[in-house]
Amino acid sequence: MLTLEFHCHTIFSQDSLLTPQKLIEICRRRGIDRVVITDHNTIAGALAAQKLDPQRVIVGEEIMTTQGELLAAFVSEEVPPSLSPQETIRRLREQGAFISVSHPFDRLRRGAWREDDLLEILPQVDAIEVFNSRCMDPRFNSEAQAFARRHGVTGTVGSDAHAAFEVGRSVLLVEPFEGPDGMRKVLPSALPKTRLSPLWVHFLSRYAVLYKAWMES
Repeated sequence: MLTLEFHCHTIFSQDSLLTPQKLIEICRRRGIDRVVITDHNTIAGALAAQKLDPQRVIVGEEIMTTQGELLAAFVSEEVPPSLSPQETIRRLREQGAFISVSHPFDRLRRGAWREDDLLEILPQVDAIEVFNSRCMDPRFNSEAQAFARRHGVTGTVGSDAHAAFEVGRSVLLVEPFEGPDGMRKVLPSALPKTRLSPLWVHFLSRYAVLYKAWMES
């Protein structure tokens, strides 16, 4: 079985100070065999990390659409933010990317989804994120899990790590796989291992934003 971290960020996200080098080092130390790096609206961090460890790193992207955030793996061409969900999905499907939906019911984040909008795109995505370690209210994860069961959709889990200590807090144990089609095959039988992160992790992200703004001023 492989340990898969499906959702994490690097310094290429505005709200993280975690370098690709440090992330790879942590994954090696913690036995994370595959890591999908999903920086906000960019694949630059994932590409930089993949050069350091091609077998371990899967290039991903967390993309803000006009209705909520999408979470993609095996992205070969960056998709810009602020497109409609339908256009974003079209561009991802053209690449063969694996498409999930980030923390769909976390209404404390800008990327949350209205259920009607989520139902509209559900036939076009591969999964939804049913557990996110950074959800401040556990009920948001419970809603996602219930939605996935109700509609028979595959669930992903992720640490949504923005800092070093968060990496690996929520992972999937999966059979060995190659490429997006392999991921689609093994994820329905994956075993999740999940832990919530403390609420104060959000202050770390806020600090990262302010620190970068100060450095750029």
